Amino acid sequence: MSFYPTDRLALFIDGANLYSAAKGLGFDIDYRKLLEEFRKRGVLKRAYYYTALVEDQEYSPIRPLVDWLDYNGFQLVTKAAREYVDSQGRKRWRGDMDVEIAVDMMEMADHADHLVLFSGDGDFRRLVEAVQRKGARVTVVSTIKSQPPMASDDLRRQADTFVDLADLSEIIGRPSRLPRFLHENKVAERPRSKDAEADVDV
Repeated sequence: MSFYPTDRLALFIDGANLYSAAKGLGFDIDYRKLLEEFRKRGVLKRAYYYTALVEDQEYSPIRPLVDWLDYNGFQLVTKAAREYVDSQGRKRWRGDMDVEIAVDMMEMADHADHLVLFSGDGDFRRLVEAVQRKGARVTVVSTIKSQPPMASDDLRRQADTFVDLADLSEIIGRPSRLPRFLHENKVAERPRSKDAEADVDV
């Protein structure tokens, strides 16, 4: 990654997208290590974490992670997940954070030299282009080494730098809590809800 010690940095973490990418690579994100790593690479101005929360649940599996992040240097951006029924009649939750990420990145482009986007979503290509026109550099962190790949080709081309999450696994990762035989036999992932990134330890 190309960082300069005087770079003013801002991180933008699409929680659900990063969770899926890390799980696809077989490890969990250690958010303490992630923050420490980027504090070494420049002057960290903000670290945003975006996730949708299911309201009115007696227990939300993501709540402990969200609370920890909120007290440990992350700026939490949340909104209520919307309930819908899928084609099999199962209740699901949807919570798209694209607008929130776009607004914050555009605002921070005036106050930071280098923005780091943890998402492979191709919908962000135009956002990255707009931020670059403001003079900020953009690094995208996602992966093309999972099956299927998580990073859009268009987004990778637009970014100043693309970093494959697999190359950061030794720096900001810890072994997945899934039993080893699940990885070795490539058993299908557990069904995941929008809150699924809560399985990540801190």
